[in-house]
Amino acid sequence: MPFKKNKKIVAAMSGGVDSSLAAALLKRDGWDVIGMTFKMWPKEECGASFGRACCSLEAITRARAVAEDLKIPYYVLDFHDDFKKEVIDYFISEYLKGVTPNPCVICNNKIKFGALMEKAKELGASLVATGHYAKVGLDKKRNRFLLKEGRDKSKGQSYFLFGLSQAQLGHAVFPLGDMTKSRARILAKRMRLKTFNTVSSQDICFIQDLDYAEYIKKKTGVEIKEGEIVDESGRVLGRHKGIPYYTIGQRRGLGVAYKEPLYVTAIDIEKNRVIVGTKRDIAKKRLIAHHLNWISIENLGKPLRVMAKIRYNHKRAFATVTRAGIDEARVEFDSPQESPAPGQAIVFYDRDVVVGGGWIKEIQN
Repeated sequence: MPFKKNKKIVAAMSGGVDSSLAAALLKRDGWDVIGMTFKMWPKEECGASFGRACCSLEAITRARAVAEDLKIPYYVLDFHDDFKKEVIDYFISEYLKGVTPNPCVICNNKIKFGALMEKAKELGASLVATGHYAKVGLDKKRNRFLLKEGRDKSKGQSYFLFGLSQAQLGHAVFPLGDMTKSRARILAKRMRLKTFNTVSSQDICFIQDLDYAEYIKKKTGVEIKEGEIVDESGRVLGRHKGIPYYTIGQRRGLGVAYKEPLYVTAIDIEKNRVIVGTKRDIAKKRLIAHHLNWISIENLGKPLRVMAKIRYNHKRAFATVTRAGIDEARVEFDSPQESPAPGQAIVFYDRDVVVGGGWIKEIQN
């Protein structure tokens, strides 16, 4: 771990098994651990927060109990204003624009390794540890911190961390990087952590009913208008309930009878149309990514061969990345990939090392 001269470290504790074990391992290894949880719910919503969500009242209670057992100081930080501004408002804005957001990446960039890291510094801690299954290393030749996949390939959490800067990576610690989830549970039980059998939190932790469109209506009061469902040629096939109810690659809930299964292939926000096609139509080889963040390299020079991942549960695929303008890159896959979606993160790998990544701007035929 870097910067070991300063033994004080903040452990971000969500109330789950992973973050609890991370804190326990650090305490066992002699670190001066401070447990912290950020509260993202405004006061009027705290009692209604979904129990499985990280940072709910139930989760905070679990995290506090673990901190007491470990005999470490523990603080709950009210970040609900930051969380609303950086994560929730972004999520809503993207869906209303007809693109598919990834709030977990933004939360890591802006909250866990942004606002939380600043609070850690105020307490004299130079490092922040989380329960992510990932690794940080140092390339001494290039003098760059590296982000690597953890041992548990099924978790793939390096994908959600691609946006971290060199400064953030230099102060990040991932104690679970060298173990699997199953091993983590066994170890947590052996260390008598109360959270050893907690269920993993849901992906979109701030949406309690999992109905994105209804959540957006509730939060904004925006009228979600119905519109046309059309095929690739513009022929009207039916009606949609409103743009936020749909995302690229979606098959269920279209309400259109056709001779073969249909999928959402594009969203036309200006005409308020959902465009559908067959499975062949959602397979794409080329896209443009923007808002790039490079980790193992300083910048993109000549065309680069990578393995690229277009969403969290997507299998990495061979691709060539080429500079396409200021803060943009063209990505061409060796073979078509299913349903790349504007707004989603695309992450580039060289074996287990995260080269960098960006956000899908547009899909090209």
